Amino acid sequence: MPVNDDLKPRAWTVSALCRAMADTLDAQFNPVTVRGEISGFSRAASGHCYFSLKDETGQIRCAMFRRAASLMDFAPRDGELVEVRGRLGVYEARGDLQLIVESMERAGQGALFEQFLRLKAKLEAEGLFDLAHKRELPGQPRAVGVVTSLGAAAWHDVMTALQRRVPHIPVLMVPALVQGAGAALSLAQALQQLYAFTAEDNPLSPPVDVILLVRGGGSMEDLWSFNDENLARVIAQSPVPLICGVGHETDFTIADFVADVRAPTPTAAAEMAATDRGVGLEALSVLAQRLSRGLLRQQDRQAQRLDSVAARWGVGMARQQERQVQRLNALATRLSRPQALLGQHSQWLDRLAGRLHNGLRSQLTEQGHQLARLGDRLSFNWTQLLPQRAQRLERAALRLSSVDPRQVLERGYAWLSDEHGQALTHAAQFQPGHSIQATLSDGLVPLVVKG
Repeated sequence: MPVNDDLKPRAWTVSALCRAMADTLDAQFNPVTVRGEISGFSRAASGHCYFSLKDETGQIRCAMFRRAASLMDFAPRDGELVEVRGRLGVYEARGDLQLIVESMERAGQGALFEQFLRLKAKLEAEGLFDLAHKRELPGQPRAVGVVTSLGAAAWHDVMTALQRRVPHIPVLMVPALVQGAGAALSLAQALQQLYAFTAEDNPLSPPVDVILLVRGGGSMEDLWSFNDENLARVIAQSPVPLICGVGHETDFTIADFVADVRAPTPTAAAEMAATDRGVGLEALSVLAQRLSRGLLRQQDRQAQRLDSVAARWGVGMARQQERQVQRLNALATRLSRPQALLGQHSQWLDRLAGRLHNGLRSQLTEQGHQLARLGDRLSFNWTQLLPQRAQRLERAALRLSSVDPRQVLERGYAWLSDEHGQALTHAAQFQPGHSIQATLSDGLVPLVVKG
């Protein structure tokens, strides 16, 4: 019987199914707040942070992008209990469920971290971390002891650094577990085995003068065996200086605090264990040069002493005569100096006299030229400007005489004014009985207004 196509289940593409799951999560949960312990925290070069949140029975992957990470006011560490707020989604490239964290705040220290702090406080109170117990590292140990996993990258890094820097120093390695159940006990037993080779009468020669306890990086759980109390006490019993190089630079364990020196990485621990052979060879070269120079200086001093003795016995009189000649020459030189000085002063006075003569002559010539120019200007003003000024004066006199009021009065006109001398120019200013006066060309005439 043929199957109806409408009854067939839908065939999803992978990307479409991931998007559908993401949409469902977004509708059902987001935004979401989650509490848990940080595990495997890492910060990429881009500034984005990646980690997992976990509790006793589960965990979820988280991503926190640079913008949100820049707003945090603390540095997250593995084992810390935090509370994050974000959005659930599906990372389609792998089909993984992940939480995009938008904010994070501390919610407590976390179980592992609290356990770490309690043990740290206990051992610190007992004095296992005191600086007074820390020993200086030997510059050139007779042998180097190493405790780590035989197949770990840390062992390869340590040997590479030691072979490069001090290939002449023997290395004794005792393997141990560095992670998981039983690792802390394995590390403690390996250290105790290595302690037997630090004595002067140990089965192998030469004795171990420094010990490296190393392991590569990892999460707080991966490094937890180095936070064991028994291992810390075994480290404190080391008969020689012990360097602990566990994890990366940001990782701290109880073993780091108990050890004589903490190294940020296994490679750094190897570099601290012994001074580079090149440095020693360079120091020897410097000492050889200093010895050679000292011998040459001593030889020169002895040769000078021989020369001095020979000079005193063989050429004493010749040197005395030579000194007398030098004194006479010095006196002659001193006597000749005043004459030379007098000649210099005479030349200086001659130069000054020449400069003064030339200056006066130049100044007189310039003054003569200025006087000639002033005479020319005065002659020009006398011959040209004077007639012009006379003509201008004559024209001004003619214009002045044309507006002289006496010329108008000569033609029969009169100037009328009141008794105060104010001019009367309109008929309305005349009132019957008022006294006025008329100014004629040859005098004043008093008048009275009749009507």
